[in-house]
Amino acid sequence: MTTITTFCGHCGRLNRLPTDRLSQQPRCGHCQQMLFAGQPLAATADNFDRLIGSDLPVLVDFWASWCGPCQQFAPLFEALAREQEPRLRCVKLDTEAQPQVASRYAIRSIPTLMLFRQGKLLGQMQGALPKGVLLQWLESQLQQA
Repeated sequence: MTTITTFCGHCGRLNRLPTDRLSQQPRCGHCQQMLFAGQPLAATADNFDRLIGSDLPVLVDFWASWCGPCQQFAPLFEALAREQEPRLRCVKLDTEAQPQVASRYAIRSIPTLMLFRQGKLLGQMQGALPKGVLLQWLESQLQQA
C-alpha cells in the first residue's frame, strides 16, 4: 500500500494516509477536521517549509494585498483549490507579511506562482494567469516531475 504525507489545513499537523483514501474525504488524525478543505491555506515563515514538504504537489501564490493583479487572480486561485484538491494543495504567502520567505525565493514580481513537491521547486511562473493557461502550465510541470 502506497502512502503519502500531507498537512492538515486546520491544525498544521502532518498526516500519513494511503493514496487510495485521498478521494474519500480523509480527516486529520489529530484534530479530526477534513484534511482537504478546498481552499488555499495561509503560509507563514513558521509553517512554509512544512507546507511545501508535502508528498502532494503544492502550488504557492506569492501575493500582496496592495497588488491589483493579485486581487484579480485570488478568485481563480481559490477555485483552483476547490477543483484540484486532493490532487494538488494550494497555499498563499503574503510577501508583505512574510518578507523573509519572499526574499529566500527572490520574489521580485507578484503574483508569482511556484510549484513544489517534497520541498523541491518544480516550476515557477509570474503574473495573473488565465485559468486555461494556468492549468496547461500545471499539467506540463506535473508531467515533468
